[in-house]
Amino acid sequence: MVVGNDGGMELTVVEGDITRQDVDAVVNAANRAMRGGGGVDGAIHRAGGPAVLADCIARYPHGLATGEVGWTSAGNLDARWVIHVVGPNYGRGERDRSLLVSCYARALVVADELGARSVAFPLVSAGSYNWPLEDAVAAAVETLRSTPTRVVEARMVAFGRPTYDALVAATHG
Repeated sequence: MVVGNDGGMELTVVEGDITRQDVDAVVNAANRAMRGGGGVDGAIHRAGGPAVLADCIARYPHGLATGEVGWTSAGNLDARWVIHVVGPNYGRGERDRSLLVSCYARALVVADELGARSVAFPLVSAGSYNWPLEDAVAAAVETLRSTPTRVVEARMVAFGRPTYDALVAATHG
């Protein structure tokens, strides 16, 4: 599914595995420690191999705060870089939407700094961090559509049909 962006970027939606995307950069929904974990974070660390973790430790010895963004090499992934974002944990009371929005906007800034032209995004904070699906989708789509960038394609990678359907519906709204 392909939709446009006022700045010329295409916002695409696919259902699948974010670790198998052929893009310049993959966005990781990381935890504050930056040492791997469950969900998207664990999948990216497993697929990327030990180089991703080694780079996280070297670049972010104290991790990152919620809403912050960093990057590492991508190890064994097809992508060149991993852009790590630390989304808010809604289930633990972190409900400031601006932190969630920051993950998408700042990931695009980092992508521009790296020269990435295509970036694959998960739906940040909507999995184990329990951000309500409808609002997580709205935050992602609104931010990706409104943030100035040189990225040519922002690809939302949905894990599961309900997320895919929600993203497709939001991109047509």
